[in-house]
Amino acid sequence: MLAAILWDVDGTLAETERDGHLAAFNAAFEAAGVAWRWSERRYAELLQVAGGRERLLHDMQSQSDAPSGARAQAALAERLHGLKNEAYAAIMAAGGFPLREGVEDLLADCRRAQLCLGIVTTTGRSNVASLLGSRLGADWDSWFDCVVCAEDAPRKKPDPQAYRIALERLDLPPRIALAIEDSPNGVDAAIGARVPVLRVRSHFFALGERRGEIAVGPSLASRSGWEPTPEPSVLRRINLAQLRRWHADSVGAAFDSDAGR
Repeated sequence: MLAAILWDVDGTLAETERDGHLAAFNAAFEAAGVAWRWSERRYAELLQVAGGRERLLHDMQSQSDAPSGARAQAALAERLHGLKNEAYAAIMAAGGFPLREGVEDLLADCRRAQLCLGIVTTTGRSNVASLLGSRLGADWDSWFDCVVCAEDAPRKKPDPQAYRIALERLDLPPRIALAIEDSPNGVDAAIGARVPVLRVRSHFFALGERRGEIAVGPSLASRSGWEPTPEPSVLRRINLAQLRRWHADSVGAAFDSDAGR
């Protein structure tokens, strides 16, 4: 039985990384008078490090003009991260980003079925509010039964802490939830919490081998390009019925595996 869908945000609900977060980081560097600028290629590398402050601190190790000493670096990272969040909010207020194709339809499926919905992300709540407030309205959080952000789970993905907190808040065992992610770190976090996970490929994570997901595909708006192949349907998109099939197959396979031990 599938009882809850747990959504990652950046890259999953919306393609916010390149023209949202990366643009905001570079705006923060400019506002602070720092000469650094991240290229798209460098940002792709930095996405292996979860968390904005953590990325800044990691990158400082390769910047010759970064301040010396952990305290000075932490202070600069804090300042830059605050400026970055302000720039990101301004980008969203100016029009923001649409949700990825198929997302709103699937959210509507879940609401009609009275399925629990959750947000599980390592980004800050202000960034989530900036994005979803522009798309779902000021009461965006009423769409979700739990919202777990960076402030709630300081151990970032791939650590499973955020998923464990979400399950605790929803009072659900992991096997009856389903995570939707786009990145390897997110997939590993869900699997670490024993939550079945589906991966929707994104701009920065368009490739990559399967790593235990119940299904991987390019878009929730299309039934093409998915592994495993979806069941035949009159719908062109991935709907809740298809998620239930994949989820049931994965739980059944796990049960069979456990029984054979």
